[in-house]
Amino acid sequence: MELKKYWQPEAETMPREEIRKMQSEKLVKQVRHAYDHVPPYRKKMDEAGVKPEDIHGIEDIRKLPFITKYDLRDNYPDGMLATDVGKAGCVRIQSTSGTTGRRVIAYYTQHDVDLWEDCTARAITAAGCDRNDVCQIAYGYGLFTGGAGLNGGSHKVGCLTVPMSSGNTDRQIQFMQDLGTTLLCCTPSYAAYLGESLKERGIDPASLSLKAGIFGAEPWTEEMRRDIEKSLGIKAYDIFGLTEISGPGVAFECEAQHGMHVNEDHFYAEIVDPDTLEPVPVGEKGELVFTCLDKEAFPLIRYRTRDICVLDPTPCICGRTFIRMAKPMGRSDDMLIIRGVNVFPSQIETVLLNEGYAPNYRIEVDRANNSDTLDIYVELGEEQFGDTVKSVTNAEKKLAGAIKTMLGISPVVHLVAPKSIQRSEGKAVRVVDKRKLID
Repeated sequence: MELKKYWQPEAETMPREEIRKMQSEKLVKQVRHAYDHVPPYRKKMDEAGVKPEDIHGIEDIRKLPFITKYDLRDNYPDGMLATDVGKAGCVRIQSTSGTTGRRVIAYYTQHDVDLWEDCTARAITAAGCDRNDVCQIAYGYGLFTGGAGLNGGSHKVGCLTVPMSSGNTDRQIQFMQDLGTTLLCCTPSYAAYLGESLKERGIDPASLSLKAGIFGAEPWTEEMRRDIEKSLGIKAYDIFGLTEISGPGVAFECEAQHGMHVNEDHFYAEIVDPDTLEPVPVGEKGELVFTCLDKEAFPLIRYRTRDICVLDPTPCICGRTFIRMAKPMGRSDDMLIIRGVNVFPSQIETVLLNEGYAPNYRIEVDRANNSDTLDIYVELGEEQFGDTVKSVTNAEKKLAGAIKTMLGISPVVHLVAPKSIQRSEGKAVRVVDKRKLID
């Protein structure tokens, strides 16, 4: 039986002029909805001197003010909830991890949940799966959007859904074997860990039924993709989302694996200069900004994601007409400035994988004698661990040189014993910044 290529072909292959017309119509309605029913947004528009009547189409979106995570936190818990919907009209909340400051709570009507699940169903179908597949979801459930989003999409497609949640690696592998899992959904760092665990247990990935994986929720490089594909014997697909916007499924990768298609019938994407907030030319990198075109409960408009990436409007070989976004190369708020140089963890990971090291590392930034220090701890593989002290020292110097070539600054590299860096079953914590730069 031939796999279904698209989940909603009428939307996914819509001509560009029709997409723009749809976006214009939805934006006009959404701006009115937000202005009338979200008091903090009405205040922002009034301060910017813009009224709903000033918005006639998508070309007018630049007139509208931006929304940031600070706006959401300042209006915790429900200040950004549309008053006409209210809590009584919502069926669910999801929330960010709240690692800094207050949590962000996103509200959903049933309409919002249905749209979100359609978006993740599109991602699952694009990964080559249908109702005959077994989808094992090892994203966390609960307030985190990963498990809930892919779970709903899997149900819509009709897959046999295995709601494992994260952790308990022995059980994950057992269910892969016993249930014939064909699609794995989790963070890329946990996928890499599962591949490593299969090797340790002497399990040949070819003995499993796995054929695809949908991985997101944290940055990962092309080098890490190739490593995961090899260790699990699958094709690895990227997925993008934010709790504030809906969750995974805002954008998804197709078989071309050359950028993620933004679900433009529901989300409008812009790229702006993170300093000036002015639009950048098509094809240039900048900060990704999203507008929710038809969300009812939480209608965010021009939300600054802080992700740095590029949009690609060129046609895709898969036939989808939605614009593609490149894999985010970092975040404007997570970017490290070390000795005046902008450093993204993904740059360091690229070097490690190119030099033959597994993506198990920790970056520590500190300050000594008014100067930034950069220490990078990298695990050796089992086959490398038996090397002499001299050979390890030489390897540290070689790796430090490669990283300096990439970054322009010199790190101190520490090659450490296998499994000495804590593994993550959720989002990997790669960076520890010990500097106290703000009182």
